[in-house]
Amino acid sequence: MGNRMVKLARRPKGMVTRQDFTIEDGPIPEPGAGEFRVKIEYISLDPAMRGWMNEGKSYVPPVGLGEVMRSYSAGIVDKSNNPAFKPGDAVQGLFGVQQYALSKGERVVKVDTTQAPLQRWVGGLGMPGWTAYFGLLEVGQPKAGETVVVSAASGAVGSIVGQIAKIKGCRAVGIAGGPDKCRYVKDELGFDACVDYKAGNLAAQLKEAAPKGIDVYFENVGGEILDTVLLQMNLFGRIPVCGLISAYNATELPQGPRNLRALLTQRLRMQGLIVFDWANRIPEAIAQLGAWHKEGKLKIREDVREGGIDAYPDVLNLLYTGGNFGKLVLKV
Repeated sequence: MGNRMVKLARRPKGMVTRQDFTIEDGPIPEPGAGEFRVKIEYISLDPAMRGWMNEGKSYVPPVGLGEVMRSYSAGIVDKSNNPAFKPGDAVQGLFGVQQYALSKGERVVKVDTTQAPLQRWVGGLGMPGWTAYFGLLEVGQPKAGETVVVSAASGAVGSIVGQIAKIKGCRAVGIAGGPDKCRYVKDELGFDACVDYKAGNLAAQLKEAAPKGIDVYFENVGGEILDTVLLQMNLFGRIPVCGLISAYNATELPQGPRNLRALLTQRLRMQGLIVFDWANRIPEAIAQLGAWHKEGKLKIREDVREGGIDAYPDVLNLLYTGGNFGKLVLKV
């Protein structure tokens, strides 16, 4: 018995490979004063992980070479010297890609597995759900009757954004890759329309799906999709920028965006968002998302992959090839 861990061995160039990591066993850590140990069961795979591996200025320091790869994970407390966390408690936090983690409780959330299964607490009820909640409501500020468009609409964040838009009385339009994902977004999640960007002629499809123009565009992708959407934004539209996944594995800077003139002519507001900006309000997001989920207003789907810690490098790349369907989670 040991603690299997994924450590960053080198800074990747382009898509990650197994050679960018070392997968090794260490001793199971013992909690010190005020600490508790978590036996991790599910690891969240998020697009941001690719950025965390790069050197350079960002919203968090890069993962250091030789350090355990950063990740949100969920598991069960199995040993504790902290009275606030007892053995048997289900928890979620930044525990890393490993089988066991120690914590003093900072940014750790206790979760209710009677309300939703553990893997959902690193998905729609976890960090991606909180990102959708604050990103749309605080940055996007949708008003009833407006049109909200979201890219990567079948993904962990996008799927929640569109459903919250519907709850708030908006027209929700998704952009997703392939007929199956579009069908899911429209028929299962209840969006008003979904545009398949792989089908060609995105601009015409988008015009048909959002005939009154776009008031809020929740950005997860960047690249050509952003350029297309910019030309269909309404006056004083808002663009919360959550991610730019189309460029995360690029080896040279993309040419663009080309249509930034629309920011001027349409008086648009484009603002980046990181969920940590609302760290002190996370309980609010958990309570509201949980209530909507319980009422059946919020449907959540996980794509849980087997293979344990060793499968991490291969499963991670599914995010950047569109190979996942729903929130991508690795079962430990």
